[in-house]
Amino acid sequence: MPNRANDWLLQAEHDLKHASHARDVGDHDWACFAAQQAAEKAVQALHQAHGQEAWGHSVLRLLTDAPVGPPEALIEQARTLDTYYVPARYPNGHFSGPAFEYYGPLQSEQALRHAGDIVEFVRQALARD
Repeated sequence: MPNRANDWLLQAEHDLKHASHARDVGDHDWACFAAQQAAEKAVQALHQAHGQEAWGHSVLRLLTDAPVGPPEALIEQARTLDTYYVPARYPNGHFSGPAFEYYGPLQSEQALRHAGDIVEFVRQALARD
């Protein structure tokens, strides 16, 4: 299996940029989802760099199983990001109403900050390898 860690990290950075654009135009639901995707793909890069094949979409699980132990703060950030994977995209992810009504600037700012922290952690970990 070829090492595609850099591809995963570049895609994570691209997704983070997309999340920022979505936030800027008020698409906070998509900003939250794209931030979750950025973090997920960044942690996939970490697994790839160490010759591991990781499966799943939970940033929390991917991060806790990562070959480089993350700080506890990142674990908590991953928990929050995982809450944006499904409910931010589907109308039945909440009790009633469309998903986009449940996300605003507070959520998207937090999601971007958390994802940015995880992407940066991975960047630094890969730089040390």
